[in-house]
Amino acid sequence: MESTETLYPGTIGRLVGWSLIGTIIVGIVAARFVAPDININLSADVTAVAESMLEAEQRLRARAYLLVLTFGLEALISVGFFLLLRRSGPLLAGWSLFVGLAASLLMLLGAVFALNAAEIAGDSAYGTMAGETRLMLASLQATSDYTSFHLGLVLSATAKAGFFTLFLRSNLIPKIIAGWGLFASLFVAVTIVARDFIPMLGHGTITMAFMLSNLIALVSTGLYLGIRGVRTA
Repeated sequence: MESTETLYPGTIGRLVGWSLIGTIIVGIVAARFVAPDININLSADVTAVAESMLEAEQRLRARAYLLVLTFGLEALISVGFFLLLRRSGPLLAGWSLFVGLAASLLMLLGAVFALNAAEIAGDSAYGTMAGETRLMLASLQATSDYTSFHLGLVLSATAKAGFFTLFLRSNLIPKIIAGWGLFASLFVAVTIVARDFIPMLGHGTITMAFMLSNLIALVSTGLYLGIRGVRTA
């Protein structure tokens, strides 16, 4: 029979693992079926996105609640990682938890901006405004969503880099998974910040490379933890 000390981290690990997979599934559903044309993070044409927003009140509300769900999952992941790794490095684990929760809150702002856009699209009070004014308001929501998402992504990747560093130290998951997770997290955070100063880093190929690297890291970590839990010896 498993002891409490063995079961406790194992249970947390599985919960965190399936939560990681959950964030990926929710993200795919939102991008594919709910928000392909109303998510500025999927398009460089802010005007087209704003125009689509004004005709998509219900989908904006759906996107907002999916973002709330993602916020809950991301917060759970950060807390779970902290509980698993605090003995391996209390300071780094605590710092990563703080940064991870801050990232979750920034991403939650995306839900606020989506609901704002839904109000602009559906509330009759906004219908009396000139078309250009409504379009400008929708564009502001889209731009705010873009900036909050990318800053949240930088902070989330930075926090996960801290957690993966502790996974390497603790040997709770295979080192190849932890090492790739550390590489992918740093790749995401550094590239997003650097491309604000070096425009060529914003090329689609580079963006696809760091997003794919991050996806591999999250899927491999999520599946390992979800199926196996964490190593106990």
